[in-house]
Amino acid sequence: MATTIQISEELQTELTNRKLFSRETYEEVIWDLLEDTKELTEETKKDIEEARKDIIEGRYSTLEEVKKELGL
Repeated sequence: MATTIQISEELQTELTNRKLFSRETYEEVIWDLLEDTKELTEETKKDIEEARKDIIEGRYSTLEEVKKELGL
């Protein structure tokens, strides 16, 4: 069920500025903002920790290395 809400012009301007592309809806912008405030899952926290360890131990490729490998 869709509903209508009232927002100030200032908030509308802020939401407009946060659009990633011109045809993005305000609903999509709001969902993206909500997603940013959600707690990370334990699995995501584990993956981040593993990625940090990989970087510390040198197990990564730079953008230039990947480009060279792909012939770009």
